[in-house]
Parts: sequence; C-alpha cells; structure tokens
Amino acid sequence: MTESRESEVLASVPDRLFIGGAWVAGTSGRTIRVSDPATGTVIKTIADASVADGAAALDAAVAAQESWAATAPRVRGEILRRAFDLLQERREDFALLMTLEMGKPLMEARGEVAYGGEFLRWFGEEAVRISGRYGTNPEGTGRMIVSQHPVGPCFLITPWNFPLAMATRKVAPALAAGCTVVVKPAELTPLTTLFFAQLLEDVGLPAGVVNVVTTSTSAAVSGPIIADPRLRKLSFTGSTGVGRRLIEQSAASVLRVSMELGGNAPFVVFEDAELDKAVEGALLAKFRNVGQACTAANRFIVHESIATEFARRVTERVKGYAVGRGTEDGVTIGPLINGAAVDKAAELVQDAIARGAAVTTGGKKIEGAGSFFEPTVLTGVRPGSDILREEIFGPVLSIVTFADEDDAVRIANDTEYGLVSYVFTQDLARGQRMIERLQTGMMGLNIGVVSNAAAPFGGVKQSGVGREGGFEGIHEYLSTKYTLTPDPFA
Repeated sequence: MTESRESEVLASVPDRLFIGGAWVAGTSGRTIRVSDPATGTVIKTIADASVADGAAALDAAVAAQESWAATAPRVRGEILRRAFDLLQERREDFALLMTLEMGKPLMEARGEVAYGGEFLRWFGEEAVRISGRYGTNPEGTGRMIVSQHPVGPCFLITPWNFPLAMATRKVAPALAAGCTVVVKPAELTPLTTLFFAQLLEDVGLPAGVVNVVTTSTSAAVSGPIIADPRLRKLSFTGSTGVGRRLIEQSAASVLRVSMELGGNAPFVVFEDAELDKAVEGALLAKFRNVGQACTAANRFIVHESIATEFARRVTERVKGYAVGRGTEDGVTIGPLINGAAVDKAAELVQDAIARGAAVTTGGKKIEGAGSFFEPTVLTGVRPGSDILREEIFGPVLSIVTFADEDDAVRIANDTEYGLVSYVFTQDLARGQRMIERLQTGMMGLNIGVVSNAAAPFGGVKQSGVGREGGFEGIHEYLSTKYTLTPDPFA
C-alpha cells in the first residue's frame, strides 16, 4: 500500500461535524488528533465538538423526526439500499481507512466492510416489514389494533474496535424504523463514521436525519443530550462500567436503552470434539480483530484428556502469525489500539504467570514504534487469575482444563458476563444441553464466529440489554401502540 494512496483516502474524509445536513467546524475551537496505532503518528486532525454542538445535533434530529417518520417505508428502505450499494463501490477506501485508524489487518477490514454493509441491506429490507395486528377483543365488543411507531430521536454511541459495523448496526435499524439519530463515535476511531456520514449524504439522506459529533469530552457532551426530554432512545456499545453509568443517566427520562457491553466468552472443547475444527474455531474466536472484540473467546476451557494436544496445535499455528502494520502484505496480527491496551495485556499475562501459568509462545510487549503485543498462548491458567475474570481485549489465548460436563458448565458460567459462548463437541445431545445450560445470549456450536446481520446480537447478565441485528433489531427502535375501536357491527 503506497503512502500516496493512504493520503488520498485520508484527504477524502471530512474533518468537521455533521449537523443538520451541513459539515460545520463546531464551536469549541478544539481539535482531535487521530493516530495510527501501528506507528503512533497523527494521520488526521478533526473538529472536537462542544456541549453546544451536541445540543445543535439533537436539535437537528428533533426537527427532522416528524418528516422522516412520515417518509414511506419503501423510500427509507431504498435509501439504505443505495447506501449499501455505494459502500460496495467504496469498500477499499473504507477498509484502508479502518486499518489506518484502528490497526486491524487490511483483510479483516475488508471483512468488516462486508459485515457492516449487510446491516444496511438487511434493515433496508426490514423497513417495509414493520407490521401490527388487528382482531376482535375476547368479549366481542370491539376491535383491537396494535401498531408500531418510531420511538423518536436516538443517541447512538459507538466503540472504536469495529468503527463501521457498529455504526451501521445502530444507524440502519433506526433509520428503517423512522427514527432520526445523533451518532457519537469513539474518540480513537472517528474517521470511519465521518466517512459513512458522507456516504449517507451522497445517497440523498435528508438533512438532520443523521448527525455526527466527534468529541474528546464524551461525558460532557453526552450528558445534556441524554438528559434532554426530547431524546427517546439511547444505544451504547462499550464497557460494562460505562454502560452502567449511562443506564443511570437514562433513568431520569425513562429512556429506551440498548446496551451491548463487556464479555468474558468461554470456549469449551469436549474430549469428543473434532480437534482440527476446534483449533480453527479457537483461532478465529480469539485472534480476529487482534482479540479486540466483545465476542472474542476469553477463556479456553478444554477437557483434560486433550488439553496438551490442543495447546500444542494452537501454539504451532500462533507461532506462524505475522505481526505488523495492517497495510503490509501477509500481516495477520496488527497493533492494539493504544499503549494502555498493551499495558493491560502485559499485566494480565504477568498475573497469570505469577499464579502458575506457562507461556508456550509470546507473552510480551513488542518494543519499538506502535502498540504491539506478541500473539500469546498460556497453558495451566489457575483459578483466581485476573485473566479469567477480566476481558483481555488482546491476542492472548488462555487455557484451563476441566474433568466433566458439569465442571465445564460451572467454569463457563462463573462470570458476571454472558454475551457469547463457544462449544465444540460431536455429541448432539450434549450440544443441546449446552444451549440450555450456558448463560449467554449467543452461542457458537462447532463454529468460531457467530455474528450475522440477520441474527439477534446481544447478551445476558452484565453483558447488556436488548438485541441488534435480525428482525429483533428494528423493534429496539419501535414503540407499540394499542387502539380499541367499537364493534363496527353493533
């Protein structure tokens, strides 16, 4: 990838806020410097929104709400379809941009473009399928009409690790349902969202329907938006700690909330598993996006009879991974998002080693430019290790062993989180039992990646509330109204 190509794509990204259909400099006078985590160099400087800018964005969303809600579902769906088509035309630009600002290998960035685009296509199709019901009440004295309506202006807060897909996963169902939105992307990776807003403008989305505020003072800008009585919905993807605080803030206005929060995914390998497939699934579940995914497997719970061989095979594969800048050919492991992420990974690995774990490969920060950490495999991780309780968000595969099914279930469920689980077994009845017994909102049975735009994404316990994707996803942006009319034949 040439520097001129990188410069061309970066130059095409707006550096201002998108409010009311216009690109504005904002009122703060401040800027945000966006860096490439592979080099530490600043790649673009953009506007830094103030509290007043956030208020202006909500004003624009409120002003556009009535007309957008009244827009025909087919028209809303066609706009999303045009956005999907244009994203396919610009897919290489979006992929390169994500690699530059987030660090993931270019091949994976292309995968995210494909995945993120599917939300535009899926919800473009769902826009015309919003339905209700009509029927006679049990007493026969009237007719019941149940209808669905846009919930109203929404505030969408997206994370840094999947900057396109997390935006489309929220924006697409909101628009399909007839809601206007204010989007606040993560400070670390705001460029993709600005580029996406430009795409929506290019396909003819009316002014004010989508507004984007980029800011380095997230709490200050978000607080007044959440407290404004005109806001009717908050959707957030990020840490459980921040999610709790946002839920508390939302309570004052009794906002509808969707929260996709932390994970501590168990990856259970039974003694009868097809080992090659389990290893392949493990590598996908752990190292996709450099381990920086809420769905990343965090705890590899392997039957004691096959743990040694499982560890040998995954170690052999991990040793072959190429680490480097995501734009370089052959790179499979890019940088972590910043130095703090590297420090956290190192601390978790060192704690596990201190408690008796062994490193079969990796285990250290890579010195030099950028925020790199060696792809790592740990065996013999002991109960009580921090790495079993905290979300790693890095390229570290930690193996613990179990003796029987009940033991595996106990270890897997021993967490406050419940986003996703993975199970590898050839026993169909056991697989069905795991669906019932594992306390997660999603499960991969003999597969290492579960995300799909047509499926409901979300967790239980402290991994969040609500679902994104599937037909369930659009209902997060709809309110149900019941109407009773007199018996027309009376």
